[in-house]
Amino acid sequence: MNINDISYYFSQYGLIAIFVIVFLEYLNLPGFPAGIIMPLAGVFAANGRINFFLALLVSVAAGLAGSLILYFIGLKGGELFLKAYIKKFPKHKPAIDRNMELLQRKGYVGIFAAKLIPMIRTLISIPAGVMRMNLVKYSISSTMGIFLWNFVFVGAGYLLGDAVFGYLGVAV
Repeated sequence: MNINDISYYFSQYGLIAIFVIVFLEYLNLPGFPAGIIMPLAGVFAANGRINFFLALLVSVAAGLAGSLILYFIGLKGGELFLKAYIKKFPKHKPAIDRNMELLQRKGYVGIFAAKLIPMIRTLISIPAGVMRMNLVKYSISSTMGIFLWNFVFVGAGYLLGDAVFGYLGVAV
């Protein structure tokens, strides 16, 4: 999937496309980079095609939904899932180990901070489930981090997007 494909889906399906793409991105699926998705939502908001606050709200809801699925995978599948995941993606082991260490040291503040770090922000949910963190506190910390991350990227698209995406030759 490339930026023109994402732009097409945004223009065709609006907020639904934002939800689906952000949801998949927060499930840590390859091919859905936030650095493109979020600013593009901001560009669409700046051009009056969607409401900025609604786009932000939908992106946060999608991010939390994806994070909660990974949390529950960690909670229910726990160690077995992590072992299988590391076997399939051995390059992610150092990031997962850092996530576990971060959670043990920082707790819910660590969840918030992790949601602001690329790649770690999606992977942190699995160890949080494995560690059986309190769901309400986990959700609040995640939501705050997701909101800040998404606000920065959607806001950047809103403020700078036409110039950047126009330079890249992307029709919005």
